[in-house]
Amino acid sequence: MAAVKLKKYDLEGKELEEVDVDEKLLKVSVNHQLIKDYVVAVRKNARQWSANTKGRSEIALSNSKPHPQKGTGRARQGCIKTSQYRKGAVVFGPKPKFDQHVKINRKERRAAIHYLLAQKVTDGNIRLLKLKALNEPKTKSVCKFLDVAGLRDKKVLFLCDDGEKTQKERSNFYLSMRNIPGARFMPINSISGYDLMRTQEVVVIDSAQKELMQAMGAK
Repeated sequence: MAAVKLKKYDLEGKELEEVDVDEKLLKVSVNHQLIKDYVVAVRKNARQWSANTKGRSEIALSNSKPHPQKGTGRARQGCIKTSQYRKGAVVFGPKPKFDQHVKINRKERRAAIHYLLAQKVTDGNIRLLKLKALNEPKTKSVCKFLDVAGLRDKKVLFLCDDGEKTQKERSNFYLSMRNIPGARFMPINSISGYDLMRTQEVVVIDSAQKELMQAMGAK
């Protein structure tokens, strides 16, 4: 395998350097069924399960018959709570499901994220971004970087660290990119495999470079 490098850019879109990636971090094989099960579990756990409809026993209406059983020529009816009446019950409607959480083992989660990150690196879909002193939010700066790097019309995921030293820069950068269509921003320790699968390009802030390598199995 040829040496794999990550390109580092500044906000002007200028390439600064190339960072070597240990080949051992890219030699990972994961069962594709594991990836599928992991993503399905993430999506299922994100559901609210809040849809709720009322059955006949929950409707606040009378139990009396709407008209006599015989003599009217109409079809017999038991009560006005049934589904054919206005404000009646819903037949086989959805109910909240409170026990639908799917457990994901920590080892499985790490293996899935490691594999997906390694795949992004191998395909050249991960870049590093060096933030200079960003004293104020400027969407124009981020747009310029995306234009020069050829990422403007793609789904881009920006990953950062969560240290206190870079809190101001992170805040200014988030305010700079939050209105850009297709761009998302989150700490690297909060990513899931689903986030990686639904994005085309990943841009890692250089202060989170160490966390990126750790997510890929570096010690």
